Amino acid sequence: MRRPLGFLGLGIAGVISLAAIGGLAVGQDRGNGANGGAGANRGTGSAARSGARGGGGLAGTGADLGAGTPAATLALPTTPSKAPDPMGFIQRWMVLEPIPASGLTDSAVRAAVGKEYFPDQLPVLPRDGDRVSVNGQVLAWHAEETSQYNLNLFHFARALRKPSGNALFWVVTVVNCPDEVKDARLAVGSNAASVWWVNGKEVVALYGDRQTVIDDGVSRRLTLSKGPNVVRGAVINGFGATDFCARFLDAQDKPITAITITLEPQTTGAPAAGASPQKAQP
Repeated sequence: MRRPLGFLGLGIAGVISLAAIGGLAVGQDRGNGANGGAGANRGTGSAARSGARGGGGLAGTGADLGAGTPAATLALPTTPSKAPDPMGFIQRWMVLEPIPASGLTDSAVRAAVGKEYFPDQLPVLPRDGDRVSVNGQVLAWHAEETSQYNLNLFHFARALRKPSGNALFWVVTVVNCPDEVKDARLAVGSNAASVWWVNGKEVVALYGDRQTVIDDGVSRRLTLSKGPNVVRGAVINGFGATDFCARFLDAQDKPITAITITLEPQTTGAPAAGASPQKAQP
């Protein structure tokens, strides 16, 4: 009998269709990746706050704006300062709502971070709730504290009903050192591309579509000043999950943990290097 060929083809097509449907159903619910990248919609734990905060936002560049799903790993900081985690990871950041951006090549990333979207873009040291205007849209800064080594930008954007695909996220924090630290290095990982500054100077960049890998990019040796030091990053995502992690390593490449993290300089009588306060905008 020669019937099995046609029957088999129909059966295979049915299996492929079912597999495709199943893939679509779970495609936005991946767990942690092998390289440390955070999943696209992992966890449904209790919310520290709702996703209703924020400005008017920018529409239409993500595949899934979500339904205001609370970010289980993120919360509003409740103390003036915080130590890094035992491995030195910085867990407290100020994050700006996403700005549309596309392209992960070296040239595309350089063009994206080199564009001025709002006044004092690089020296600004914003406060929670400060707003800026980008292409006629109002975006807000949000103080975020992550319970993980990384900060999940997909969850951040989804909680605010913002797009996370083809998007640029500005992040800022202040690292306070009790003494000067020589031969330190900033070590970062990001999904996807990112560029990083310390006290107003660019120190490390990652390009291309990549998973977040701990210490994927490491700066040259630098000196952290006694007192406040401003760390700033620009993370650009193409599609899907997006997150980042950052920490400082000492001269022996061990995590620096004898520091405190704030979202504004502690009272030391001097402003942080490379920083200026957020100017009010209409």
